[in-house]
Amino acid sequence: MRIRQAVRDVAVLTVRNLIHIRREPLRLSDATVQPVLFTLLFIYVLGAGIILPHGGTYTEFAIAGLLAMNLVTSAIGTAVGLSDDLVSGVIDRFRTLPMWKPAVLVGRSLTDLLTAMLCGTFVVLTGVVVGWRPHGDVGSVIGGFALFLLFSYALSWGCACIGLFSRDAESSQGLGLVLLFPLAIISDALVPVQRMALVPRTIAEWNPVSAVTTASRRLLGNPGAATGIHAWPLEHPVLASVLWSVALLIVFAPLAARLYRTRTAD
Repeated sequence: MRIRQAVRDVAVLTVRNLIHIRREPLRLSDATVQPVLFTLLFIYVLGAGIILPHGGTYTEFAIAGLLAMNLVTSAIGTAVGLSDDLVSGVIDRFRTLPMWKPAVLVGRSLTDLLTAMLCGTFVVLTGVVVGWRPHGDVGSVIGGFALFLLFSYALSWGCACIGLFSRDAESSQGLGLVLLFPLAIISDALVPVQRMALVPRTIAEWNPVSAVTTASRRLLGNPGAATGIHAWPLEHPVLASVLWSVALLIVFAPLAARLYRTRTAD
């Protein structure tokens, strides 16, 4: 009975978040407009000056990286949404209801997982328009996208911690951008790590975004998957991606629950 109530509470709050987005559709600009702009700009501007170490077109190299970058940066929406709910006082009203308390966090994370799926769809559709194609079999292609969604979901719990730590939506957005943008850029998402200087290359090799991007390139059958690099995450990217995602969930989900209890304590 308690499990059924918890599932119902999570479903109700997820639908509530979706209705809120429908009433303010501009909230989805980072999942709809931004992916299209980033894909076109990076492929046609940055791609003109990038030579891949092992050949291949920059378009097929870049799509996996653009998926990673857009999903990482759009995860900031979790922080902004939670912080906005806390400041507006709606969380205080939820606390007066006979509901499963963590449903607020779980509902938010599921809403943002759906947003990540929408964001990824726009990147893929834009990539198809400009000439990108996956070359793996159906199972591998599905696995490549599943890795992105798993990592995005895990990262959303870290962003939930940012939103619960910040005092308002503006500060949570600023803090999230400061933390997540370097995570997306200092990786092999948009440029091969082989061409980086020693310090950023070392960071990029152990960056979880690099592992997820490299794994997805291999599963999608696109060129540019790191070769000749002796860093464990890029030698075993699929396993590293799963381990990174699980580690993020283990660390940030309990931390978010604790911060939520602290922030909403009487």
